[in-house]
Amino acid sequence: MPAHIGILRARLRVDLADPAGARWPDNALDRHIHHAVRDLNRSAPREMLDCSFTISDPASRELDIASLAGLIAVAAVEYPVGGYPRRLRHFELWGTLLKLLTDTMPVAGAPVNVYYTTQHVVDASGSTLPDHLEDVTLVGAAGYALLDYLASTYDRVTIGDSRTADRLRAHADDLLMQFRQDLTALKRERRRVVATGELWGEDER
Repeated sequence: MPAHIGILRARLRVDLADPAGARWPDNALDRHIHHAVRDLNRSAPREMLDCSFTISDPASRELDIASLAGLIAVAAVEYPVGGYPRRLRHFELWGTLLKLLTDTMPVAGAPVNVYYTTQHVVDASGSTLPDHLEDVTLVGAAGYALLDYLASTYDRVTIGDSRTADRLRAHADDLLMQFRQDLTALKRERRRVVATGELWGEDER
């Protein structure tokens, strides 16, 4: 079951060896989690399908997709729907106005499927992150938290051991390097997974 922000924060505290909250207040860790999620959204956004759109009556090639909350990008548009392979159409997008580039006018009232990506959300009510992306997010959040701690305790972190700050920075750098490598791998994987369907340029039904 997807974790809400409180569960992710508790897991992050365990990773940082700070279960009692002696070093990081809750709002600081929440900020670092959200920072990592924003980075994640650029490499592995949430993949969505909206089947609620229909061709207007009278018929038009244009669809208003303003209802797609948190839209990052439209990946594919299927019209007509239900074919095998799927009929994926060329389209133009300007703002929230999507235009189907079909040779003939679409049929009024016909359904249109829109495949799109949107932002992952992590808040007090839940999370849209699958388990493996929660793990990736926590790696990044831990790296950001350690850098934040170093910055806030710059004049105190080396008391008693001049190597402490260097060790913390090295650990933060290792975590953030792993995070960046994970994001690169996720982006590469998304590029390899091509939507199964046929891009139709003619109006063959």
